[in-house]
Amino acid sequence: MTAERVNPPDLSPPAGFSHAVVATGSRVVFLAGQTALDGDGKAVGDTLPDQFTRALSNLLTALRAAGGTPADLARVTVYATDVAAYREHARELGRLWRELAGRDYPAMAVVEVVRLWDEEAMVELDGFAVLP
Repeated sequence: MTAERVNPPDLSPPAGFSHAVVATGSRVVFLAGQTALDGDGKAVGDTLPDQFTRALSNLLTALRAAGGTPADLARVTVYATDVAAYREHARELGRLWRELAGRDYPAMAVVEVVRLWDEEAMVELDGFAVLP
C-alpha cells in the first residue's frame, strides 16, 4: 500500500492520528472490533492501558494474519466506556501505540459508548487496512 497522510495546516496539529489518509492498494482488510480477550475468550487486564495493549495487539494479530502490517492501517476507531479516563491515560496509550504499531498513524476517532459487547471491556478497536 502507499499511504499519504494528509494533515492540513488549517487544522489543529494532530497528536497520535492523521487527519486523512489517502490509501492506494489492491486489497482492503476490514478488521472486526477487538477487546482485551485472550485466546480462551477471557478478558485480561485490570486497567485501561492493559486492556488497550491487548485490544491493539489482537487487532494487529488479525491484520498480520490477513497479510498486513501496522503501516497498512488506514482507519481505526477506538470505542471507550470512559473517554475522560482515555484522555487521562492518553500519553501512555500513545506510547503503547508507538511500541506496537509505530508512528504511521491512521485516521482515527475515539467514541464513548455506554458499554461494549464484552462486559468487562473498557476499550475496543476496529478499523480497516489497505494492502498492496
